[in-house]
Amino acid sequence: MRHDDERPVAASALERVTWALRRAEWAVQARKDQRLRPLGMAAAQYTLLMNVHSNPGLTGAELARRLNVTPQAVASQVARLEERGQLERRPHPRHRHVQELHLTDAGRASLRDADAVIVGIEQLVAEKLGSEKAAQLRALLDEVADVVREA
Repeated sequence: MRHDDERPVAASALERVTWALRRAEWAVQARKDQRLRPLGMAAAQYTLLMNVHSNPGLTGAELARRLNVTPQAVASQVARLEERGQLERRPHPRHRHVQELHLTDAGRASLRDADAVIVGIEQLVAEKLGSEKAAQLRALLDEVADVVREA
């Protein structure tokens, strides 16, 4: 394909592995948002809560780097979750200007409910693919992540 004002783009660009990954990601995120909405949660909030659960004491800056989003985006979500009583900031034991993030009991309960929804989506994928293909897909995606990180 070519327009007079552009360099050519391969006709097969939308058939690339990276586009297939992105389409799958969009579909999964849309389904997560749809299924989490009745719980009053967005997929991004689930991801944030899961990361804080797995790594209690993360700072907002560390979380932003892990999630590949801006610190402002994390601060906005943290504020919302804090208002709901699902997340709390605690002072760092050695750095008085640094705030650590921790789940509250309400946050853990919300995360459990949300995770049950996500497990349902995972099960749907596994049922459609079959356990062997699902395991193969997971292994291939792990390989892709490793290859790109090492490049």
